[in-house]
Amino acid sequence: MIIENTSNSANTVLVLGATGKTGHRVAALLGARGVPVRAGSRTAAIPFDWTDRGTWAAALAGVDAVYLAYQPDLAVPGAPADIKAFCDQAVAAGVRTLVLLSGRGEPEALECEAIVRDSGLGWTVVRCAWFAQNFSEGAFADFILAGEVALPAGDVPEPFVHADDIAEVAVAALLDDRHAGQVYELTGPRALTFAEAVAEIGAATGREIAYVPLTRTDFVAALTSYGVPGEEISLLDYLFGTVLDGRNSDLSDGVRRALGREPRDFAEYVREVASSGAWAVPASA
Repeated sequence: MIIENTSNSANTVLVLGATGKTGHRVAALLGARGVPVRAGSRTAAIPFDWTDRGTWAAALAGVDAVYLAYQPDLAVPGAPADIKAFCDQAVAAGVRTLVLLSGRGEPEALECEAIVRDSGLGWTVVRCAWFAQNFSEGAFADFILAGEVALPAGDVPEPFVHADDIAEVAVAALLDDRHAGQVYELTGPRALTFAEAVAEIGAATGREIAYVPLTRTDFVAALTSYGVPGEEISLLDYLFGTVLDGRNSDLSDGVRRALGREPRDFAEYVREVASSGAWAVPASA
């Protein structure tokens, strides 16, 4: 259980995106080590909202380090300005260390990384692209349950990274100064196309799960018809159309450099989720 720290205890870590895929894992790992954690979310006891800079000072008060996960993505317009303003407030609050969750292969994310590096604070960058957990906790979970994954991913291989690896690297950087000034690019140990990833999930669940390739135009039209907000549609279209072009297909050694072990394989992730029942479809009444 994570007990949210609302006091000014020494060594408090502010975890932004504390309810997200990586943030809740980072908070749990820190809590298990006895580190005081302040959850950074709009619903926290001390709320934090990226769209309301008036909430930032209270969330930063008495904080030693920050896990800096920006919502919705560093590629969206306005992200560099927010990151710069946040870094300035962090400096004023006496924060010592920032660990930035960055986007692998995103030019806009590089601009934000430069802002963090130039902030005057200790820093570590954790660069990632597609999470394995997108198939169980994110945008594609409903597709898996429905038995059809329709995406404009083509045949580009992607080395999906396990969110637990991201969290472990982030926590290591938050707690150990030897990671200061490091840029860790994180991937899984092998690259899979989206079709291959879906096939592995189908085999593990014993279900027929189809992968249907779409054009970007058809994908955007489908999301629009489902009532997905325009900002979210634009971000997904950007990620599939720009970042998923092969630039991130190569494997990286970030997990090994940071943790001294190999990254978790996609197959391990699939086994974990399948055994948990998260992809089980209830029997019809």
